Order: sequence, then C-alpha cells, then structure tokens
Amino acid sequence: MRYLVFCIVLLFTARITLAQPIYAGRYKTIFTAPPANVPTVKTPDAPLAGNGDIGVTFGGQPGKLQLFFGKNDFWRAYPVYPGGGIALPGGLDLAIDALKGAAYYAEQVPDKAIIHANFTKGPAKVTIDSWVAATRNTVVIEITANTTCTIQPTLWATEGNTSINNKGVTGNVTWATRSFENTPLLEWPCHVALAMRIPGNNGANDKIIVTPGEKKIITVTMYTNNDRSDWKTAAIEEAQSLTTAVIQHMYAEHLQWWRRFWQQSTVQIDDPVIEKYYYTSQYLFACASRAGKFAPGIWGPFITKDSAAWGGDYHLNYNYQAPYWAAYSSNHIELTHNYDQPLLDYMNKGKIHAKELLQVNGIYFPVGIGPKGLCTTRWPLTPEEMLARYGTTDNRIDSGYKFLGQKINAVFGAGNMLMRFYSTYDTEYAQRIYPYLIACAGFREDYLKLENGRYVIYMDHYYEVMPNLRNNGRWRHQLGDVNSTLSLGLVKMLFKGMIEVSTFLKKDLHRWARWQDIVNRLSPFPVGETGGRLSLQPVERSPVERLQQPTGLSRVSIHGLLLPGGVCGPVTDSAFNTILLNDVAHWKDRMQQKGEWGNTLNNGIETCFPAAVRVGYDADEILRQQKDRITVQSFPNGFITQGGGGMETLSAVPMTVNEMLLQSYEGVIRIFPNWNHNRDASFSKLRAYGAFLVSSSLRNGRIELVKLQSEKGRTCVIQNPWPGKTVQCIRNGKKTAILSGQRFSFDTKANETIILKAI
Repeated sequence: MRYLVFCIVLLFTARITLAQPIYAGRYKTIFTAPPANVPTVKTPDAPLAGNGDIGVTFGGQPGKLQLFFGKNDFWRAYPVYPGGGIALPGGLDLAIDALKGAAYYAEQVPDKAIIHANFTKGPAKVTIDSWVAATRNTVVIEITANTTCTIQPTLWATEGNTSINNKGVTGNVTWATRSFENTPLLEWPCHVALAMRIPGNNGANDKIIVTPGEKKIITVTMYTNNDRSDWKTAAIEEAQSLTTAVIQHMYAEHLQWWRRFWQQSTVQIDDPVIEKYYYTSQYLFACASRAGKFAPGIWGPFITKDSAAWGGDYHLNYNYQAPYWAAYSSNHIELTHNYDQPLLDYMNKGKIHAKELLQVNGIYFPVGIGPKGLCTTRWPLTPEEMLARYGTTDNRIDSGYKFLGQKINAVFGAGNMLMRFYSTYDTEYAQRIYPYLIACAGFREDYLKLENGRYVIYMDHYYEVMPNLRNNGRWRHQLGDVNSTLSLGLVKMLFKGMIEVSTFLKKDLHRWARWQDIVNRLSPFPVGETGGRLSLQPVERSPVERLQQPTGLSRVSIHGLLLPGGVCGPVTDSAFNTILLNDVAHWKDRMQQKGEWGNTLNNGIETCFPAAVRVGYDADEILRQQKDRITVQSFPNGFITQGGGGMETLSAVPMTVNEMLLQSYEGVIRIFPNWNHNRDASFSKLRAYGAFLVSSSLRNGRIELVKLQSEKGRTCVIQNPWPGKTVQCIRNGKKTAILSGQRFSFDTKANETIILKAI
C-alpha cells in the first residue's frame, strides 16, 4: 500500500512538472493587424516583451516598424503631472520599403518571452524575433528573409519635455542619450543611454542587407544613471562586446530564466480562455517587475509617450499595490522584491507630512509617489493652472500636496508587505519592513479616537475628495466621512499584522496590548437594511448622502475588508460573510450591459472577482462573468483594460483562480475552497500563508491528495479536504499520524514534504 501511495505521488508530481513549459507556451497571443493604440499615454495594444526593467512595445506598420523602449527607472523627477513622472527613453525604427502594405502577423510567446513576427507581401516573407534579455540590459532583434531585402534602422531618443539629447557614433556603435537635469523643482537628475550594434556590419549606421539563409541581428543596450554611474560608457562598451557567440549565450541564459519562472507554480483548470489570461497575465507582470530594479508604475515599462496618464506613478490607493497581489500566491516572490523600496524611501517625507499637517506621529502619504522619495502628486504650481485644471485657484490645499481627503495611503501600502510576510515568514524581510509598519501604527495610534468604548476614524474618506471642473472647484462640503469601511478594514489589518510581526521579531511586545485593544474595539463595519436584507454601507456617516446608504460590497470596501485587507471571509466571521455574499449576489441587479458585473468596466476587475471567490459566490458564475468582462474590454496582448489604470489588471485572473483553488487567509489552508468539484483541476506549488507550497488535484469529483512543502517549519492548520473522513499523514514516504475533524493542525519541519491522503 505504501508503494502504491508513493507511485501516485510520483505520477501526480510528474504530470504537473511536465505540463509547466507546455502550459506557458500554448497560450501565445496572436496579432493579425498592426497595433492601433500606439503611441498612447495608457496601455498599448501591441505585442510586448520585457525583463522586469526594460520593456519593448512592438509598434508601427510592416513598412516602418517602431519599437518603443521603456525603462522602469527613467523618470523626470518633477512633482507635478503632466510633465513629471516616468518618461520614454526612445526607440528604434525599422524602415523596410519592400514590406509597405504587407500582411501583418505577430505572436507574443510567453514561455520564451519573445515577440515573433512574420510579414508577407507576395512571395516575400520577413521574420523578426524580438526579445529583452532576462539577465542583461539588452534588447535583441533577429531578422531573416526568404528574399533579399534592405532595412534601414534608426535609433532615437525622445526629445522635448525639458530633456537634453545627444547622439553619435563610437566605433561600430550608434548611440543616443536623453537627460533630465538642472530644471527647477527637479528632485534628482536622470540620464539614459541607448547603444545600437549590428554584428557583422562594418559601419554603425549602415543599411542592413538581409539575404536568404542568413540572420541579421540588431542589439540595443540601455543603461541609466540609476543602474551605474558610467551609464553612457557602459552602454556603448557592452554593445561593442556583443558578438554572435555572446548573444547565443545570452539567449540560453534568457531561456533558462524563463524556464525557472514557469516551473515555480502551475494551474490546470480545463478552461482555455481563463487559462490563457492566467498565464499571459503572469508573463506580462514578469516582463514588468524584477528584483533589484525599480518597481513598475501604473503602466509598467510599456511606455510609448512622455507624460503618461497620472505620470505613470505609484498610485497608493490601490493601483501600485494590485499588480503584486497574485504574485504571492503564485509563488513568484522574486517579482515582489522591488515593491517596498519606494515606500521606505518616502518615509522621511511622510513623517514631515504627519507632523506639519496633522500634528501626529508616524507617516502620512499623499495619493501618488515615485521612486527615491519623489512626490508626484503636487497641485499645479500656479493658481492660473490650478483654475484651468481644477476649477479653483487654491493650489495650497494640504500645503500643495494631493492627499484627496484620504489618510489611508501609507497603511494601504502595508497590505502587500503583510501578504508577503504571511506567505514567507522571512526574518530578514520582516526586519526590513518593520520600521515602516511601526510608523503606520504610530500614526494610527495617534489619529484614532476612543469614544464610548470604541475606536472611531474621522476624516479618512471612502472616495477621493477634491476640486475638479465638474464641481466648479466646490468640494469642501463633501469632507466629513466617519468610519469608512476602507479605513476600518485596513486599520484592522494593520494592527493584526503588527501583533504577528512584532511577536515574530520579538520587538515592541509592550505595545501588543494596545494593538489588540484596537483590533477588539475598532468600530464595527457599518451595515443597513435594503430590500428586506442587511447590506454593507460604505461609511457610518458622511455629508455625501449616497455614502450613508447600504449600497453593498463594492470595489473600495473590498480593499479594506478582503483584498488586501484580509479581515473578512467565511473563516473570520460566517455571519458577516453572509451579508457580503448576499451583496455580491445582487451585483447582477445593477448591470446595464454584459461584462459590467461588479461595476468593473472603469475599475475593479482585479478586486471584485477574487473578492467574490473569497466570500463564496458560485465559482462557475464568477468565471462566466469574468470571461464576459474580458470580451468587452481587453487587448490582444492580454491586458484587460479599464479606465483607471493598467498594470493592476494583471492580478485579476491569476488571483481569482488561485483563490478558487487554494485559500489561506487567517492562517487556515483550504483546498479547492470555491471550485465546482464536478470540474477537474490541479495546481502545483501555489503558496499559502505560513510559508507552505501546496499542490493538489481534483479528478472525477474527488481530491486525490494534498502535497505540502514547509519552508519554515511552522505549524500547519488545514481545513479537512475530505469532510467527514480521516486523513493519513505521510512524511518522507512514511505513514505517521491519522488526522480527523473539520479542521486539524500538525507541526512541520523546515524543508519537509508532507502528503495528505483520505483513508
């Protein structure tokens, strides 16, 4: 019997392992027409590639292709947008006269992270493969043709917006630079160099003659002064070193990096549409985020214009945080290494804001920041510009910074930190984020009011409150929210997290009693009656009448309660969860058209769908609604588009699916918690709270087994995957304990693998 169990485990593991590269590769995206939304200040609709720092947007027509090169660390560090924010370094034009009017075909291939394009005109066919080296600062373009053709490459750096530009030729390298410096209010200088090399061409600016049977290669190497102080020299010298042999080695490293990435986890749910967006979303986020690099802003490195919408900044009332959410449970922790740095860098300014504007301790953050302590969200610098854009001349609101009535932004930023901590229980990481968390706690300890035995939150608004042209600059009458569900949920999340992290690190234990008191006596989430049932109310009190009505669970309240808040759900409070579940059931009542379930056409697809899973809404209906939403508003490259942002939608499908297959909030692991058990599914190495990697499969209505890999040797608490049955625990191939009950727990050892199987 032991041998049979061992064989089943081997077959299960082998099936998933062998499927990993296949699943990433099978879901390539196909383009049969040139992109129509390039250049743009928002998400491009073109084929995309990247290495978590450099992004390539493959634009243009066959006769004149245009590759746009974005870079996460190239910013105009100016505190007002438009004008400030992430900037476009430049690009490469490829003029191919023989392909004017040619048929367009391109593929975005996720397993190899390449853009594969074919252009045909009559018998002529040109193939162009483009990729961004996973381990280098270089873009590679490989060109083959079945007939002789001429290509004129033109490297360019974007001009304007106060930049200083230069270009030249050094040996066989063509280069272009762009710099922002010596401008009033610029917080730090930023420089970028683009260096092009065409191995085999004698002259740097020569036309490329492609003949049948040969491959021509163009490389573009990019460095900024944030990469290294000798940014220009480094780009040119590295470009000069790129021989054909070096490029081949670089490609082998590139494939190896992506192979490891796809092996970190996998899911199979036998739904081609959802699986395609699951893997494409993972691909695009991996193209946009990487350890040791600047974090991606709203549009990631897929920048095709200066003055991107909202400056392409780090918007802290969900846009910045959301793209990372699925990476934790998908076991792509390395993609989240860059998240914390902008928040840590802004702490000094945040402390000044708290003291000067609110006379409290801790940190207070505006709605938008950038890297290296940059504030991107100042009001316009002149009353005249303020009047033109916002309907009032008062540009000294909150000393000129956009807080927009919300005091929750710093705590909102802590949500991702806690998600990663619970997922890894990494001591070094806990020590890194602890100063930030304790500063958030200090602010809230000072700001909360204890009244009639409960803690109350004043003037922390549910929605952004600000002057604009629609209200003719009249907005102060909207101030006055009391106990916003957004703030209540995130504050509870913070103090529950403070207790856990401080206990883990054995720090500030004398403050534990106060934090627990806040958790216990924080005002309850407001509810009211509508249509004969209880429903969530956005705030307890507000001068805005509609916010005092029980309008139900929605995107903003979800942020506080469920994601990233994590303080509600069936495990936490089943009675309150019933109210939230009923609210989700009534989302259909407000639909005006197919695809707007949860009111997610403007914002919220990354929030509402996984929240519906968490509260226990019907899984099949959620997937149907999500597919309708994708059909209504998405691009061929896999981006699901919405009004308020870009990168955040990349967590929508992965987070929804992961939550269906595995949940672990409140430290309780649940296997296939919200999945139709009549549909086969499997997953491998999804990450659960407690630092566990979990694998399982569901076949013919039955969970076959559960495999747990314990990274840190913590106690595992799991809801019985086989209700009413006893469970055999197998450690290192040997049967040990017999487990029973609705929920059971057992100790583990670091790096131990445990198999659970129903008896």
